Amino acid sequence: MLKRLWLVFAQVCTICVAILFTVSTLRPEWLARAGGSAPPLAPALPAASNAAAPAAAPSGAAAARGAVTSYSAAAGRALPSVVKIATSAQKKFRHPLLYDPTFQRFFGRDQNSNAQQLLGEGSGVIVRADGFILTNNHVVEGAQQIQVELADKRVLPARLIGTDPDTDLAVIKIDGNDFPAVTLGNSEALQVADVVLAIGNPFGVFGNTVTMGIVSALGRTQIADGNPFESFIQTDAAINQGNSGGALVNAQGELVGINSSIFTRTGDFSGIGFAIPTAIARPIMEQLIAHGEVKRGYIGANLGSVTPDIAKRLALKESKGAFVAAVIDGAPGSRAGLRVNDVIVEINGRATADRGDAVNTIAMSSPEQTLPLKVLRDGEIIDLKITLGRRPQTRR
Repeated sequence: MLKRLWLVFAQVCTICVAILFTVSTLRPEWLARAGGSAPPLAPALPAASNAAAPAAAPSGAAAARGAVTSYSAAAGRALPSVVKIATSAQKKFRHPLLYDPTFQRFFGRDQNSNAQQLLGEGSGVIVRADGFILTNNHVVEGAQQIQVELADKRVLPARLIGTDPDTDLAVIKIDGNDFPAVTLGNSEALQVADVVLAIGNPFGVFGNTVTMGIVSALGRTQIADGNPFESFIQTDAAINQGNSGGALVNAQGELVGINSSIFTRTGDFSGIGFAIPTAIARPIMEQLIAHGEVKRGYIGANLGSVTPDIAKRLALKESKGAFVAAVIDGAPGSRAGLRVNDVIVEINGRATADRGDAVNTIAMSSPEQTLPLKVLRDGEIIDLKITLGRRPQTRR
């Protein structure tokens, strides 16, 4: 008997819960009317909530207005300035057997060499309205013919103005005026995690393409083999084959770098790309346009980084500056009094962060220019003045 009553009670409770669930889902107003005898405090909560809502609304609206949901304006400012570059060259290949004396004895010396056409592709950025275009040296190196396709699909021939293999930069020119030149930005204002857009022509078949990422790191060195002047912007914005020479722009659509290379173990983009900052590219570009070549300052010293071991040996408080590992006799540095074990801490009134900073600052200065230097020697700051020579051309 007791067991039967318990089962009946359980079934009644289950039915009541089911009815309550059904009513609360389909007719919640019935429950609101049933709660009319509730204490006065209960209806006061919605009233307080409604009163607070207008006060909170402006803050939310302001946040919504300030939020960036699209970078189309930045891309739109830079896209017309990015061009596709196609190069071609003919190279004659001669089979090794043609150099063999026995072969020449039977078949003669005047065997024709096979000419093979080499095609290349990349991107470039219009930097002046009169048709000067900045790109990578490796895009146009060895080219006999250069064609430029503009954003409006016009195809124009271009001629080489000058190259700088040491920074992998080159300038070409198309004839005409009123081309859409990009706005040059200040790459030194970039910070890690800033949003950047990479614009170029991937694989030479898709046309201008925009990818977005952030600045992953600044001042990257030891990226390109044989490049003594490095301070790359690292980004995770996708850079693929054909993007070399294209634009890296900030959130305002200003050019802050020239896309140059990627780091990959597979040949595909792996989220690590590098761009030459405009702080380096601008003076190189200006020299190439003005002179067709780059003239760099030279002090005749081998500079290195201030490692913890060097800092400990020289009793330095900080591992900053550029360590002078060797000085060439008779070179500008030697004549100015620069010595081995000196640490360059300031050049031309600007603090020297590391070896790369010192090398780039000196190289970007003109030959015959006199630079004031501050060096740390035996715990004391020594002032020097060095009249720069011209850096010898790098042999490749």
